[in-house]
Amino acid sequence: MIKWLPMERIKADCRHMRWDRPCALHKAKGVHCATCPYYDQVRGRILIVKLDALGDVLRTTCILSGIKEKYPRARVTWITMPEAFPLLQNIPSIDRVVAYGPDALAVLTTERFDAVFGLDSSPKSAALASLAKAVERKGFGLDPSGRVFPYNAEANDWFLMGLFDDLKRKNKRTYQDILMEICGLKGLPQEIVVRLTDDEKAFARKFSEKHGLPMGSARTASGIRVIGINTGSGRRWAMKQWPIRQCVEFIRGLLKNRKYRVLLFGGEGEAERNKKIKDAVGEGIIDTGTHNTLREFMALVDLCDLLVVSDSLGLHVALGLGKKVVTLFGPSSAAEIDVYGRGVKIVPDVECTCCYLRECGRGPSCMESISPEMALKAVSELFGREE
Repeated sequence: MIKWLPMERIKADCRHMRWDRPCALHKAKGVHCATCPYYDQVRGRILIVKLDALGDVLRTTCILSGIKEKYPRARVTWITMPEAFPLLQNIPSIDRVVAYGPDALAVLTTERFDAVFGLDSSPKSAALASLAKAVERKGFGLDPSGRVFPYNAEANDWFLMGLFDDLKRKNKRTYQDILMEICGLKGLPQEIVVRLTDDEKAFARKFSEKHGLPMGSARTASGIRVIGINTGSGRRWAMKQWPIRQCVEFIRGLLKNRKYRVLLFGGEGEAERNKKIKDAVGEGIIDTGTHNTLREFMALVDLCDLLVVSDSLGLHVALGLGKKVVTLFGPSSAAEIDVYGRGVKIVPDVECTCCYLRECGRGPSCMESISPEMALKAVSELFGREE
């Protein structure tokens, strides 16, 4: 016969409580609430609303360390698009990730939060931030007439930059600095967060063994350096791509150094592009494939010592993993990117950079103006810092 545990003995404010199933510690240790030594009391509830795009979702994780310092006992919930879920997995400072849609609506109409950070100025994101029941709101909301507005003065500049390209071009502050100020976290620690699971690390090790890439102390002893190439871009921002010709010449230049190993990265839409690069380069380049899951892609990036990358998701993944980066900028803002002292930004000397145009009739374009020699020099500079 089951002996029911009185409700007052269930520690409902414990961070580990899952309600519809036993908590992980009960499964692992067999503990019950009344005598559990792992009780972690929640004091405060924070909601983050950041839906898309993928790169922006990932770089928004920079606010998490500041949140944990300012609200050390708070439970953190993050609402995002389903496709962004993999980016937020395995991050200890996020207690719950909720999908945009019915699940998010259920949370917003029933739960209460101490603070809501609405960090998208899109109407659908701003609507979620406004719908949430909260004591404090920062970022962007939606008024009854359907107009997006900044909740706090610190969000004004970012709001206007989203409306006017000329203001975006004049900006000299990093995205992270701007977001930390909007959230009332200015001056607190911030860095992009990526945390791989043991299974994902094992996946990368298997790939490394298959292709003869040394890891850990063996790589250090050998002097081998693994360089990733991720210079494509999504369909939305085709102008961010580094042209194939320059990319091929750059890789050939890298392979002249016998200590360099080169990995080629790309997404599903870049299979044809990467085939052209690999066929033109010939021997010496390792294609990681274009059909990896997001988490597999992240694990393979972790094999690199340095990633040469356009302004894309791969850049933020590499920074979150603590990698060196050489970043190629053209139509987007180099000023917004914080490389944490581990990177070189290459910005061509043309008047029209940071134009945020989807198409360009100029020749050569900004990305065509980035020479292989510029990128080779940047790689040499970054590895030279180790000496």
